[in-house]
Amino acid sequence: MGHTCRGTINLATANITVEDSCNFVISNGGAQTYHLKASSEIERQRWITALELAKAKAVRMQDESGETKGPIKTEVQSTLRTLGSKVEDLTTCNDLIVKHGSALQRSLSELEGLQVGTDMGEKIRQVTERATLFRITSNAMINACRDFLSIAQSHSKRWQKALQTEREQRIRLEETLEQLAKQHNHLERAFRGATVLPPSLSGVSGKGDASDEDDDNEFFDAMEDPTGFITVPADPKRSGSNISGISNETAMDDQSYDEIQRRTRIPDKPNYYLNLWSIMKNCIGKELSKIPMPVNFNEPLSMLQRLSEDLEYYELLDKAAKCQSSLEQMCYVAAFTVSSYSTTVHRTGKPFNPLLGETFELDRFRESGYRSLCEQVSHHPPAAAHHAFSEKGWTLRQEITLASKFRGKYLSIMPLGSIQCMFDKSNNHYSWKKVTTTVHNIIVGKLWIDQSGEIDVVNHKTGDRCHLKFAPYSYFSRDVPRKVTGVVTDKDGKAHYVLSGTWDEKMEFSRIMQSSKGENGTEGKQRTVYQTLKPKEIWRKNPLPEGAENMYYFSSLALTLNEPEEGVAPTDSRRRPDQRLMEEGRWDEANAEKQRLEEKQRSTRRERERDAVKVAPTPEEGAHPDNYQALWFEKIHDSVSGETLHVYKGGYWDAKEQGSWEMCPDIF
Repeated sequence: MGHTCRGTINLATANITVEDSCNFVISNGGAQTYHLKASSEIERQRWITALELAKAKAVRMQDESGETKGPIKTEVQSTLRTLGSKVEDLTTCNDLIVKHGSALQRSLSELEGLQVGTDMGEKIRQVTERATLFRITSNAMINACRDFLSIAQSHSKRWQKALQTEREQRIRLEETLEQLAKQHNHLERAFRGATVLPPSLSGVSGKGDASDEDDDNEFFDAMEDPTGFITVPADPKRSGSNISGISNETAMDDQSYDEIQRRTRIPDKPNYYLNLWSIMKNCIGKELSKIPMPVNFNEPLSMLQRLSEDLEYYELLDKAAKCQSSLEQMCYVAAFTVSSYSTTVHRTGKPFNPLLGETFELDRFRESGYRSLCEQVSHHPPAAAHHAFSEKGWTLRQEITLASKFRGKYLSIMPLGSIQCMFDKSNNHYSWKKVTTTVHNIIVGKLWIDQSGEIDVVNHKTGDRCHLKFAPYSYFSRDVPRKVTGVVTDKDGKAHYVLSGTWDEKMEFSRIMQSSKGENGTEGKQRTVYQTLKPKEIWRKNPLPEGAENMYYFSSLALTLNEPEEGVAPTDSRRRPDQRLMEEGRWDEANAEKQRLEEKQRSTRRERERDAVKVAPTPEEGAHPDNYQALWFEKIHDSVSGETLHVYKGGYWDAKEQGSWEMCPDIF
């Protein structure tokens, strides 16, 4: 530009960036910056496209009118002709050097063979002339080489600069084409969405929708095995309204009852030293539930109470019950599945093995709208049944049997059995299983816990499926520790949502807009690339209470689980004496009481086996002599999931209301 106005920005060197759906910025990297706003997102994209094309043209014009006024093609041809002539000069000089050098060599040879006489002077004169010619030719050769090198060096810099400019221009054009492709894709989706927009959404402006979808587009690489992915929650616009609606209802519910004050602390954990290896060294390869362990390695909660901790994030099921879409509902159920592991990250203490017939109730109906009951229904193998229901329209039930093996350096805990969740309004029936828990550094070092494996959450009514993958910790992995990923698919295998996050912190979900096949992964499997909306947080872990490191790293809910309550069953874990003594820091007394309870349980079992033999002197082959029947649960075959499990048969809450516990066994 020969003359420019004040405040002008040269397009060739301008930076053009997008701020949001309607705003964009043009600057020169210095003092000049313009913030511009278009009337709509489409208008903004038109401006961006026009400016990028004009910038590319300005750069090209600047290059053409730079150091030389003639076209680049003419300049290159002229330079090549010059270099060609210099090469010809070098060839001529080389021929002359060879010719004169040979003549000089012959003259020197003849000079050596001459006798001193009259011809000596003439020969010396010839040698001197030929030496002079050789020197002149050599100087010409040196000068020609110097000129060739100078021309090549000077033009090499300009050609490198021209090539770099071409590369940058090509990159800018590729970016412009990519933006145009995205805009075209977005307009197609917007058009298809507008043609099927329901009447209830007809008042929503197209401008807002276009802004949300285009700015929130992100790309994610699927996992190596696409079927291992999990699903994600529904349309962000619909999800946002659901979330806000749920929070409002929750706020209203919170005001509808008198707040119940529950404890926020328990006695600090005593610092009693005990060598774990001295106990575990003789137990390698054995079943952990059959190993007598002192309370020094326990936490003051039973396994029944640990199962009840799964309900810490019950709000996820409340929100799932309100979902209209089964795929969206699947996202919340999957997030609830992951949230149940968040309490385990620092919890290296072993929960108490429940006694046969032991129960635990968690009545949060006034505060949170749900009630939960657990019962130890079998001792060998140890199995616990759990049933919870909510006034918000969901029911959760599970039967878990723990299989554990000590391998020397680490301890593996494999939960067997399934978890099921049913929703009253939609009649959707979900089921899934738990992953393996591993406790590391049993012998040396600080204990730490990892969760690894895969979970398939299945909706038996619709065929929807969510595949979650818990990545095992690896020192050499570049992924974040405790990573969880997944994809939600319908019955036909089409992916609709993506879940990602960590099981100890938070989970996010994204709606899939488009999927395509990418390059092959490390194991030769073809990768799937999902184009998704911007991820939204679906779950975040609650912060631990102050001083949790001195209270077994209990969460706020866990601190209240063993709090004494009036009216609970005599078999409730809160009434277990060894567990209460341990919580109070009286560990020696707790160990003695634990041995007494275990011996009492063995005596009761022997009596039960003797009674069973009296009733059936010749038991059937394979039948267990112990004919114990659970009090509040009964074993059935679930026709929906095809599994056999203990389900709640009713009566507990009525008995609590009447204060009638005569049917409960004396286990403590």
